[in-house]
Amino acid sequence: MCAHYILPITSEPITNGAVLVRDGKIRDLGKADMLKLRYPDEEVKDFGLAAVMPGLIDLHTHLENAVMRGVVHDVPYATWITSVHEKGSRMEAGDWYDSAILGGLEALSSGITCVADITPTGAACTATQKLGLRSVIYREVGALDKHRVDYAMRLAEHDIAHWKEEVDSSRITIGIAPSALYVCHPSMFARVAELATKHDMPVAMHLAGSREEYNFIKYGSSPFSVHEMDQKRGYVEIPPWLPTGTTPIRYALNWGAFDAPNVLAIHCVHIDAEDIEKLKEYNVAIAACPRCNAQLGMGVAPISEFLRAGLRLGLGTDSPAATDSTDMLAEMRIGMLVQRAVNVGKFLDSQTMLEMATIGGARALMLDDKVGSLEVGKEADVIAVDLSGSHQTPSSDPVSAVVNTCSGADVLMTMVAGTMLYEKNHWHVDVEVAKNIARVIEIRGKLRM
Repeated sequence: MCAHYILPITSEPITNGAVLVRDGKIRDLGKADMLKLRYPDEEVKDFGLAAVMPGLIDLHTHLENAVMRGVVHDVPYATWITSVHEKGSRMEAGDWYDSAILGGLEALSSGITCVADITPTGAACTATQKLGLRSVIYREVGALDKHRVDYAMRLAEHDIAHWKEEVDSSRITIGIAPSALYVCHPSMFARVAELATKHDMPVAMHLAGSREEYNFIKYGSSPFSVHEMDQKRGYVEIPPWLPTGTTPIRYALNWGAFDAPNVLAIHCVHIDAEDIEKLKEYNVAIAACPRCNAQLGMGVAPISEFLRAGLRLGLGTDSPAATDSTDMLAEMRIGMLVQRAVNVGKFLDSQTMLEMATIGGARALMLDDKVGSLEVGKEADVIAVDLSGSHQTPSSDPVSAVVNTCSGADVLMTMVAGTMLYEKNHWHVDVEVAKNIARVIEIRGKLRM
């Protein structure tokens, strides 16, 4: 495939370049003229004034919440999370699957080739397998009462074993994720780490995302102490929580949450310098979700400090029920602008944001040997982004143009493992898109009741 710009990410952009894809892998890249001479019999796909680059890696999402877009709007985090749980109680297994398919289609159409998704239902696992997306799917597990931890873990192990049998292991990795700190007995974290280490599975967990969570862990008081979900916890002594006097990061650390070799911490907004040192010490990766944090009034993650500490760091779009779109290009731009606004003197540039959305996400998932950049031998997870719009031309800096001017609507093509799954307004997937949209409309009617 040819384009005016090739953005390998780990090396300099190539003008008037080409990428050779064969048998699902990147076999060569360089100047288009040279590759055409070298491989005269290869089919040529020319995207013109566009940037061909590695697929975007969405380091944190909940595809199955796609149907809830706009249903719970203009409310702060504590109100939002309660409302989303209430709406979710009206959905059935088939609803979650159809919603996850919608989320996956939107991911593909916006240039996302790999998602890291936390799910209690498994809908995202089935959906990404069906759609051809690359993914890391974490089975969520939680129990507030210590007497129910064993039972919850047994159910999780059963589901994980089943999911592994159902997916293409070359494309989909199964992991485990403890539920939010305020709905988990602390012994759950060590159990999750033990299981993950035993079976070489990745771990993901929401950490230090909101001021409410911070206050709940440290002081024992916040809206979560009287959260509506308390009514469903059952078998819990009253009061169910006592203040710990420490930060969420060090609380999780003290209970063994970081003992697994591959842990991803999501959000990490309300943390201090010592927290960052501990994350670095335990090689914990971070998924920053700037749009969700801004939308729900959660705060701003200290991305500059994460970068300075050398943490593995990427970007996530988080729940479509919060951000209203699964758009990593918008995530890059808004995240960059927010950081510039609140951290005067620590200017975050476009190149850094693009790296976070590609190779940074791959490193965070420990998949950088396979994806995240255009390099010979890597999986052909490739996208083409249109740069021909009047708001983009003329442009002599393709990286800046992609981050500052593009959105998911500018994506021309999305390819995973050498298979083209999306071309402008057309999907090459084993799903009846029109039927899925009809089902989604039906489900949304149920949620509005």
